[in-house]
Parts: sequence; structure tokens; C-alpha cells
Amino acid sequence: MSSEVERRSEERAEAPLTLDEPAPKVLGFWDQSAFWANLGVSLLAFSGAYTVLAPDADGSPTLSIIAGIVAMAVGTILGGLMLGLAAVPGARTGQPAMVLLRGLFGARLSYAPTVLNIAQLVGWGTFELIVIADAARELWDGVPRWTYVVAAGAITTVLTVWPLGSVRLLRRYVTVAVAIALVYFYVQLLREPLPDLTEGSWGGFWLGADAALAVSISWVPVAADYTRHSRTERAAFGAAAVGYSVTQIVAYVLGLLALALVAGDTTKVFDPFLNVTLGVVFFAVFVLREADQSFADTYSTAVSIQNLVPRADRRVLSVGLGVIVTVLALALDIGDYASFLSLIGSVFVPMLGVLAADFFLGRRRGWDVSRTAPSRWGMIVAWAVGFVVYQLINPGTVSRWAGFWQDVRDVLHFVPQSWMSASLLSFLVAGAAALLLGRLTSK
Repeated sequence: MSSEVERRSEERAEAPLTLDEPAPKVLGFWDQSAFWANLGVSLLAFSGAYTVLAPDADGSPTLSIIAGIVAMAVGTILGGLMLGLAAVPGARTGQPAMVLLRGLFGARLSYAPTVLNIAQLVGWGTFELIVIADAARELWDGVPRWTYVVAAGAITTVLTVWPLGSVRLLRRYVTVAVAIALVYFYVQLLREPLPDLTEGSWGGFWLGADAALAVSISWVPVAADYTRHSRTERAAFGAAAVGYSVTQIVAYVLGLLALALVAGDTTKVFDPFLNVTLGVVFFAVFVLREADQSFADTYSTAVSIQNLVPRADRRVLSVGLGVIVTVLALALDIGDYASFLSLIGSVFVPMLGVLAADFFLGRRRGWDVSRTAPSRWGMIVAWAVGFVVYQLINPGTVSRWAGFWQDVRDVLHFVPQSWMSASLLSFLVAGAAALLLGRLTSK
């Protein structure tokens, strides 16, 4: 009888309203696996699959489809392991992601990455509503675009107000529907006459891998917002690393097959899904499921703001943010998606390297997440070193930004090699710098 009461109590438990309240440990492995698995299947994975082909300056793909699939799988697996590492501190401390940075950088210094995270999450939330609206119009264009944007914004806001309930909803219903839709589309697309998937080269392999890794890394700054509710650290790591990686690989391969069928025309990437029998029905599952992406972005934005204003009610923040991303989605259009991913990766990959090194291998005296945690400039320096390494290898495609780093390369007489992965090297260098500077400052 008592176990039944405890189970029902856990099912009713919700995330705390402020940072002053403890986080309930109520999410098991399957709850979290369903959550991360659903985040791994995104409409952006279909439309963004082209980025793993390492397109050159004129937009032509460098990698063959087969090479792109291998690069994507390698990048996704590495990114999944990094995501798993980011999940553990939340489960161990019970603190959200940006609050954890108080222990890494100090309370005041944590505000800088928090503001950056808020900005990029608002951008992601806006992009997701735009993607949902555009995909919904592919299903039925008889409704004005703004109607779909407003509806998606309303659903996002409702899910955000009850975050743990939304995670359980994904496990019980949405994950099964998504799995069925994925299997159905694989069967249908593999029956189509595919072109030669080996046409192309393997040049730019690590650029493609980094593009896939960047998508996984984009969730690193929010992982602890959910794993702080995990019952165990093992469940948090396994669910994030495996659940997300498996479904992102499945989704990206499907997206690359669709691109092959439309000869690489990214504007028609949804056509192979919609043109098969019952394609509209199963594609609608993906469109509705996309709301969990905007939900995660919006909820984590609210939790990030709480690092700046600890006593702010997350429900009030969620409603306000829901309105903001909806208005932005009505006014904006999707810009340079690949450049956006590259910028996110260049910031948060080295930050994760610093966090992982210091949290797991550095200090042994606990993790100070109080509002008076002392500033740790050494960790800021380690983060900056990793960021510079990333930019030297892969500065992205924003002209002025890339031009600046090209000038730095010339001064240093540095030429990046084809085997260099910006993500891996910046992660390792930042981690090594964190360990070295941590020991020096402790002395």
C-alpha cells in the first residue's frame, strides 16, 4: 500500500517554483530515455542533415551520403557521451545547469554564460516554432501561418508550466508514436530508387562530424535542468548518452536518405515523407512531437533566468517566455542554421571540457553553488583557451568573424589539418587547462 502511495505521489510531483525549493528526485531511466530520445528526433534533423555533408563555400556537398552518415554517427556518439557527462552533475547535486556554473566559475562570473545561454535558448525556441509552423503548412496550407505559430506557442507554454508531467507524457504516449512513424518512413523511403550513395568524397569528414556533434552539444547547457530530478546518476548518464544518440542517428540517416531522393535540394527535403502512402498522417506525428523541443528550450530559459533571479516563479517566467518566442517567431524567419550551430559548439564544447575536468577530476571539497561562491578566474581562462582552439580550427562561415580568425591563423602561421576536430581538440585542451590552472590556483 505504501509503495502505491509513493508511486502516485511521484507522478504528481512537479519541478520547484524557485531555486529556494529542493528538486524532487522522481525521474527514472525510462522517463529520461523517452525525453532524450524524443529530443533526438527533430524536423531540424531532416532539414539540417545537409550540414553533415560539409558543404563548401558555394553550397555543394563535399562528402558522399555514405561518408556523411559515418561522420554523423561518429559526431553523434561523441556528442552523446558529452551530453551524458553534462547530465551527471545535475543528478549528483540536484541543481540546474546554470546554477552548477557557480561552482565552476563563481556566482558572479556564472552570470555571463547564463546570459549567453538565455539568448541562444530564446533563439532555439523561436526557430522551433518557425519549423513547426512551416512543417504544418506542408501538411495543410489552408490556414494562415500565424495560426500555426500561435498554436505551437500555446502548446509550448502549457508543457513548460508542467515540465515533469510533460516528460512523463512523452514516455507514455509520444515516444511510441514517433517510433512507429520512423519505422514506417524507413520502409517507404528504402523502397524508392536511391541514387549512388557513394558519389562524393571523404574530404571534410571532421567538419561533418563536428556539425552533428554541435547539435548534441546544443543540449549540454540544459541537461542538468532535467537530470537534477533523476533518481540516480547512472540513469541520468545512460538515458542522455544512449537515448539521445540512438534517435539522432536514426533521424539524420532518414534525413540524408530524403536529401538523396531530392538530389540535395534542401527546400524539398520533406517531399519524400509527404508523397508516400499515409505520409501526411505519420509526418503529422513529427510535427506535433516537435513541440517538446520548444518546450525544453523555453523551460530551460526560465530555469536559467532563475540563476540571475533565484526567487522568480518559473511559471510566470514560462508564460512570459512563451509569449516572447511566439512574437519572435511571427516576426522572424530562419537564418543561417549551420552558422548558428557552429557558434553554439564553439562556446559550449570547451565549457563542458572545463566543467567535466574540474567536477570529476579536480576539486574534492564539494561543489559550491551558493550565491556567494567565489570567483574562479582560472576556469574562465581555461574556457577561453578552449574557445580559441575551436575558432582556429573551425571559425564557422560568418564572413567577418571567420575573416578575423583567418588573420589570427596567418599571424600564428597555423594551418588546420583535415584530421583536426574542433570539438574534440577544444574539449581536451580546455579540460587540460582547467586541471592545470586548478592545481596552480589551489596551491
